[in-house]
Amino acid sequence: MSTALENLPVIDIDTHWAEPRDLWTSRAPAKLRDVAPRIERTPEGIDHWIVGEDMYMSPVGYCVIQKDGSKVYGKLAVDTFEEMHPSASQPRERLRIMDQHGLSQQIIYPNTLGFAGSSVMDISDLALRNFCVTAYNDAMGEVRIEGEGRLHPQAVVPFWDMELAVHEVVRCHEELGLTGFVLTDAPENWGLPNLLQPEWDPLWSVAQERGLPVNFHIGGGFSSGPPWQGVFAPGGIACSSTLAFLGNVRCVANLIFSGLLDRFPALNFVSVESGIGWLPFLLEFCEWQFDENRVTHLDLRPTEYFRRQIYASYWFESDAETVIRKIGADNIMFETDLPHPTCLYPSIQEKITETLGGLDESVQRKVLYENAARVYQLEVPGAPH
Repeated sequence: MSTALENLPVIDIDTHWAEPRDLWTSRAPAKLRDVAPRIERTPEGIDHWIVGEDMYMSPVGYCVIQKDGSKVYGKLAVDTFEEMHPSASQPRERLRIMDQHGLSQQIIYPNTLGFAGSSVMDISDLALRNFCVTAYNDAMGEVRIEGEGRLHPQAVVPFWDMELAVHEVVRCHEELGLTGFVLTDAPENWGLPNLLQPEWDPLWSVAQERGLPVNFHIGGGFSSGPPWQGVFAPGGIACSSTLAFLGNVRCVANLIFSGLLDRFPALNFVSVESGIGWLPFLLEFCEWQFDENRVTHLDLRPTEYFRRQIYASYWFESDAETVIRKIGADNIMFETDLPHPTCLYPSIQEKITETLGGLDESVQRKVLYENAARVYQLEVPGAPH
C-alpha cells in the first residue's frame, strides 16, 4: 500500500444500522406501544422484528458480525440480538470498529423498515406507519449527534403522502441534521405515481433547494422476482442478492431518458449497494439507443446526465480500477456494506489497496472521500490538500 493511500480518509457510503430493540417501543405513544416494532424470539431461539399484532418485518439487523468480532457465513443474520457485535447498534462501538479499519465517516441506511423504508407499506394503520418513520428518523438524529460528526444516517421518507414527505425531509434536515434521504425507486408497486410524474415535484424541489441527495438503495422497490422455486438457502440468498441490483439499472436508465434531470438539473441521485461493473455497458448502450432512436427531446446525452447528477458505489468488485478508468472517477464512491452478509469486513483496507492502489492519488481521493463529501455536504477534517 502506498503511503498516500494509507493516509487518505475514507467515507464509507453504504452501511446499515441494527436498530436497538427499544427504538420504537421507547418512543411510542400509549395507544401504539403494544403494536410498535419490537423484537420477539421464536420457539427455535431466533429473534426477529414484529409490528402490529404479528406481522413479520425482518431479522435482527441483517448483521453477520458476531460479538467476538468473527463473521458468520451463509446466513442473513446472527440468531439473536445478543450475538451481534455491539458496533451494529451502538454509536461509540461503531466509531471504534471504524477506527480499527481505517474508516473516517459512514453513511447509514435502515434495516427493519426495509433498506429504503418501503416495508412499512405493509402496515395498514396509517398512524402506526407514520410513527415507524418519524421515530426512526428521531433516533437517527441522536445517532448523528453521538457519532461525533462521523455517522450520517439518511432519512426515511413517508412517500405515500407528499405533504407529509416534504415536511419530514425539511424536519430531518433542519432539526435532526440528516444529510439526505433514501427512497423507493418503484412507488408504483403500491399504486402511487411513478417518480417522473408531477406529484413528486415538491419532493424533488425541496431536495434540490437544500442540496440533499436522493438515495436509491437496492431492494427498495423494483424486484426482478424471487429465485426459481427450488433454489434454497444459502443459494437462494445469493441468487436474490445478485438480482437485487437490476432494480437500480432500471432506475438509472429511467432517470437518464425520462426528462426528470432536465427539470431538476442540480439534484443528485445515488445508486447504493448496486456495484459499478454494469455502468460502462449501460452508458454505452444508452448512448447507442439515444442515437439509433433519434432522441431529440432531451437537453443532454446519457453520459452527460450521468456525469452531472448520478453517482454509484462499489465494494466487492476486484476490477473497479478498469471501470473507473472507463467512465472517470467523479461519480464513483466506496462502500463496505457493514454489517451485512456480503460486507467487506474484515478485509476492508485490503480491498481498498487492491482496487485503488494502482491509480493516481487524485483519483483515490475522489473515490474514497471527495465525491462523498461533495454529494452529502460533509466536512473532512485532516484531509490532505
